[in-house]
Amino acid sequence: MLPYYVSPEQLMQDKAEYSRKGIAKAKCSMVLEYAGGILLVAENHSASLQKISEVYDRIAFAGAGRYNEFENLRRAGIKHADLKGYMYGRKDVTARSLANAYSQAIGDIFSQQVKPLEVELLVAEVGVGEGKNELYRISFDGSITDERGFAVIGGEAEEVKSHLKDEYQEGTDLAAALGIATRALARATGREVGADALELAILDRSREGRRFTRFSRTQLAALLNGGSA
Repeated sequence: MLPYYVSPEQLMQDKAEYSRKGIAKAKCSMVLEYAGGILLVAENHSASLQKISEVYDRIAFAGAGRYNEFENLRRAGIKHADLKGYMYGRKDVTARSLANAYSQAIGDIFSQQVKPLEVELLVAEVGVGEGKNELYRISFDGSITDERGFAVIGGEAEEVKSHLKDEYQEGTDLAAALGIATRALARATGREVGADALELAILDRSREGRRFTRFSRTQLAALLNGGSA
């Protein structure tokens, strides 16, 4: 009997298709720059499972896809950042270095393992003072993209991005940025988006030390209703 043979090109295509199908089932996560920092929003009906997380002083993470896979990556990223900050210095921990580490790890799994990961990641770093923010999107095959203004991952990412392009403006305040994000999500998915369906956090440029702040559902509802958190 002749051995079963699949060309490397076909194998990579099959893996990519497998990952895309898994991610297509996932609800969106996104990041948007606003006047005071970076907004992180995820469609998430669970009150206990989080898709958005702090990684380091000025760095945050958002995932979409298979939860256990991006949760393992989140934890690995935190350990990577903590170790680098301890061995070298806190200023040496950057979103770029973390995104590159994620890119290498995910790419190695995609090329070497039978089953690829069904995840996409966002890594964001808020600038210091007048410094620029950094946004990176890491795909299931390890490819990395440097984004500007906003970035979206998950099943309806292309539709959400299309709506964001129509509405997004630099320099908006937090409430306006949240309104833009939720309207884009609602239009793309055809679902009503309320506080009970969202997870929200920010990287606040004005804070000292750790810049990450997570919003409760009550605070989120107040923002959605035009109030303050």
